[in-house]
Amino acid sequence: MTKGNGEDPKPGSRMERIQQGVRKRTLLAKKKVQSITKDDVKSYLMRNAFVLFTVVAVILGVILGFSLRSYKMSYREVKYFSFPGELLMRMLQMLVLPLIVSSLVTGIAALDSKASGKMGVRAVVYYMSTTIIAVLIGIIIVVIIHPGKGTKENMHREGKIVQVTAADAFLDLIRNMFPPNLVEACFKQFKTNYEKRKFKVAIPPNDTSTVTSIISNVSEAMEALTRMKEEIVPVPGSVNGVNALGLVVFSISFGLVIGSMREQGQALKDFFDSLNEAIMRLVALIMWYAPLGILFLIAGKIVEMEDMGVIGGQLAMYTVTVIIGLLIHAVIVLPLLYFVITRKNPWVFIGGLIQALVTALGTSSSSATLPVTFKCLEEINGVDKRVTRFVLPVGATINMDGTALYEALAAIFIAQVNNFDLNFGQIITIRDRLRTTTNVLGDSIGAGIVEHLSRHELKNRDAEMGNSVIEENEMKKPYQLISQENENEKPIDSETKM
Repeated sequence: MTKGNGEDPKPGSRMERIQQGVRKRTLLAKKKVQSITKDDVKSYLMRNAFVLFTVVAVILGVILGFSLRSYKMSYREVKYFSFPGELLMRMLQMLVLPLIVSSLVTGIAALDSKASGKMGVRAVVYYMSTTIIAVLIGIIIVVIIHPGKGTKENMHREGKIVQVTAADAFLDLIRNMFPPNLVEACFKQFKTNYEKRKFKVAIPPNDTSTVTSIISNVSEAMEALTRMKEEIVPVPGSVNGVNALGLVVFSISFGLVIGSMREQGQALKDFFDSLNEAIMRLVALIMWYAPLGILFLIAGKIVEMEDMGVIGGQLAMYTVTVIIGLLIHAVIVLPLLYFVITRKNPWVFIGGLIQALVTALGTSSSSATLPVTFKCLEEINGVDKRVTRFVLPVGATINMDGTALYEALAAIFIAQVNNFDLNFGQIITIRDRLRTTTNVLGDSIGAGIVEHLSRHELKNRDAEMGNSVIEENEMKKPYQLISQENENEKPIDSETKM
């Protein structure tokens, strides 16, 4: 066959194959739709009841919040109104600490040191990469939109500025990795404070002015021999809050030791495994209350939200710029990264995280959302427990996508307001002043990516141990309410049983 005769049929045959594939999928979709019965619809609604209730709660919360704005509620009234949502926050935060410790210990103990090391490196590389991308997005967006242009006559400064050196901040990070008291680490973090102190500075002996002072007056000479110097010095201090970094380091180390003990450490491994199971059962109970709490949380935040017209043009533009940057990172960058690495549909994966994402939207706390994120990833998306138990607690400590983007954008916005032009080198150094935070979507997609990259190590570990965490899950119903255990026995599928 000649080139001329061979080139024409190829595009046609490709188009025909594509068209045939589209027709087959269309016919399959029609058959599925036609075969849907009332029992199928009922079964779907029962499986996804939590997600549907949560989405409805968000919609009702938004409507209720905007409806009550016209009543001009006082601060006290808003707090009373938001009380059901505050209860949800407190219940979720109550479970975060035992969940982090038990998840990390059991997750690390189920892996050998080589597999956990590779998984840790992949997780850290992923979090660092997404953080750098988030910073770059924030910088590009703020430079393009330029929300700080104009005057700053209507802007005012609030709060107290505390000067912190980079060296002290870095040393505090290392100190918090090794807390001297694990009990204190549950509610306190180390933080360097600064205070003014006076030091005596001796005068050099070749200072001739002191000779005349000694001769004239002995008391004046004694004062002249020593001069008082005031200096700001770092002193040990603490702030309220869970030292998550210290607990993560301890839990990882403890899990590695338990895993290396084999039979001797089996009792401890079973204990933390049971603790993790008990915590997730409590999460399943709290989830029944979550839609109501989220409704009042969102409505309360909307009621106390300031009017954009009062805030001012610059801050309003700044808010819009932040939202655009976060949407680009969450809707384009993270799904694209997931698709490029795993070659799977990211929207199917993200669809299983709806409840966790809506909970994060309502609570504004990714650490409080951590129990729900565990539930969504393990039960709906079917991610291996050994991956979620390691990646999610670590991500809750070191991942900083949202805050990285937000604060990089904020730093340049402040410079724009003050008419201070930054060059490229100064823009890059802003990254060093960013604080660590978490992003629920980034953590979850990170768990999916790390599981995909670690699939060979997990399979090899399963072959060595003779059983896996997934096989253990098939023998018991994970995270279900106690009242559901005696219901009709059905095989566990990949979708949520609710």
